[in-house]
Amino acid sequence: MNYIVLDIEFNGRKFASPHPMEVIEIGAVRLDESLQDTDTFAAFIRPVYFAKLNSFIKKKTGIPQESIDAAPRFPKVIAQFREWLDLAPGPLTFVVWGGEDIKRIVQDVRMHKLEETYWTQTPSLDLLKGFLQTQGLKNDVSVEGALAMLNLETSGAAHRALDDAKMTADIFRSVYDKLDLTLVREYKDTFSNSKERRIVRSAAKSLASRRIAPTWELAVEHYLNGKIALEDPRKEAELRAYFDALPEFPMPARAEEGPAATSAPVHGDADIASSDTAEASEETLASDSEPRA
Repeated sequence: MNYIVLDIEFNGRKFASPHPMEVIEIGAVRLDESLQDTDTFAAFIRPVYFAKLNSFIKKKTGIPQESIDAAPRFPKVIAQFREWLDLAPGPLTFVVWGGEDIKRIVQDVRMHKLEETYWTQTPSLDLLKGFLQTQGLKNDVSVEGALAMLNLETSGAAHRALDDAKMTADIFRSVYDKLDLTLVREYKDTFSNSKERRIVRSAAKSLASRRIAPTWELAVEHYLNGKIALEDPRKEAELRAYFDALPEFPMPARAEEGPAATSAPVHGDADIASSDTAEASEETLASDSEPRA
């Protein structure tokens, strides 16, 4: 068994643009059965849309615009990556931090009308989910945060694909003996993203804080309308299933005096605006950054 620790970086886009954000850098580390590094892969990609990096992406990643301008398109790079993956015989499993990396690759494979079977059927391990289980945590942490919790030295530059892959490999080795390997699974299409799921979670938590039994209908009416597009019934069904599976949030004790808590108005905008901004996803920040054509 070979483990391929994978990380990608992707570009920003003009706010509310119909064009997708694309992979602009791939970095990967190959680990053998003893979890030792045996090889690495790194490549830049010139995207079809928003090839001029916006100020946020340039600052976050440190990727020079000149490197993107000189890079080949996705089909050539993904073919080179596939050739590199095939250099080691036997089965492999991707190891990623969160679910976005494989999802972005599948998205770009489909956009370029390439064969997707390899990418959808090769199993992957969401190490973020596995790490949270080993630490008894509920809230997401970054790669850098996980390294700090494990007292592992941070090396390289954060938000550069190969450096992030190397740091993720360090975490993987450190917690491997505690990991639930049943988390290894094939790619499954999802129709919502982490930002949307955080909004749904915040809605349920806010309703409970007002001593209002959280229901999907209330969440949609007071929190989700205007913030999440629910025209796609697959996305609505996915987010509703996520909402229904959330743990029961504690309600505050009823005050002895004053109006009944259940009559308190529900102000969805204020609640979402006051949620923890530190949890903003890369996609949110990238989407809201300086628009580039």
